[in-house]
Amino acid sequence: MIATLLVGMLCVYLLSFTVMFLLISKRLHGEKMGMDAFAVGNLTLGMAYVLQLLEGPMGLSWMSVLNHSLTLCSLLAYCVGGARFFGRDTPLLKPLIGIGVGYGIVQVLVDLAWGPVVRYSMLAATCAVCFVCMVAVLLYGVRTFARDLRGEVLLFAVLIGGICVLNVIKFAKLVGGGLAALSMDGQFQMVFYVYMCSLATILPPSIVWLVLRRLTDALRGMAARDPLTQLLNRRGLTEALGDCFRRPEIKARLLLIDVDHFKQINDNYGHHAGDAVLCGIADALRGAVRKDDLVCRLGGEEFAAICMRADDATARRVAERVRSTIEQKIMLQGPRYQSLRCTVTIGISEGFGDEASLERAMQDADAALYRGKKAGRNRVEWAMPALDGIPGSRRLEAESEVALS
Repeated sequence: MIATLLVGMLCVYLLSFTVMFLLISKRLHGEKMGMDAFAVGNLTLGMAYVLQLLEGPMGLSWMSVLNHSLTLCSLLAYCVGGARFFGRDTPLLKPLIGIGVGYGIVQVLVDLAWGPVVRYSMLAATCAVCFVCMVAVLLYGVRTFARDLRGEVLLFAVLIGGICVLNVIKFAKLVGGGLAALSMDGQFQMVFYVYMCSLATILPPSIVWLVLRRLTDALRGMAARDPLTQLLNRRGLTEALGDCFRRPEIKARLLLIDVDHFKQINDNYGHHAGDAVLCGIADALRGAVRKDDLVCRLGGEEFAAICMRADDATARRVAERVRSTIEQKIMLQGPRYQSLRCTVTIGISEGFGDEASLERAMQDADAALYRGKKAGRNRVEWAMPALDGIPGSRRLEAESEVALS
């Protein structure tokens, strides 16, 4: 009686979360993050348990065959949901139909040839193998595609490992004691259904939590990036620098990059051409800087690159590579553009080692950039060194004041 009540509760849990997953998937326009597949998994597993309550004594019947097929289909749906959550475009409907029909035919043949004990044992063994594969994929994901969800994925691996162990025990009991070992009033079935109810209580809310976390991460990423070029914006640059400077004795240099005569490009060729130039420069910057360097669009035609752990020679190399790459590669083809080429002027700041010094580095690099513009553009200009504690960006003003006095 208690086991039957637990199965009934399990059906209610699964079918309730089916509705919730479907509602969430309908609100997620475009990328559904696997919620539709998770809904199918809950629905098929819930229907399998409904059939288990209705089918009566264990043996070969259409309800029993459909029950086992739906159980296996639910595992496939959960796997597809997980793959879609991590960005793999995995089909569901055709494999689901194939597994359901194919496993149903195999069940009938096995039952007719060797009896129901072998058929029930086959389901327990197949489920155990599937769960082992799931756990292996999750543990692999902790080090690769799911590194940002390490804790949650490890929790899933432990919970799925538990149901795997229970299926192995079920298989052993069936082989040793036949169908009587799976009596609804038996101790093992009680433990099994208590564990399944626990999973149905824990896993669906955890999946919803993962979706909410992905959505909030996506919103945070959108807030930290320029929508046109997908480079970091000023806010994203500040946050990224905060992470970098948590490590001790990190020195960096700021490269301030400004597109030469950008207003003329917009005026003569239109804003569409200007946007194309900005996107091209963003791509060139990504390819020209080093792996750990940060690249940002500050606004308009102004970009910035933070060269981490960079001395004078390294900063010069990166700046020259950026300048020459843009000069050689940023070119719009077509009758309207007349092979429009683009150049940039770059100002390099003095070294700095914390977030608080970023504004000073901006001032130094901006002053160097201004001198580069005055000197003819398409060049790299260094910030002037500090004079008695006065930032290099104010060196000219300080020298002028000394001369006047």
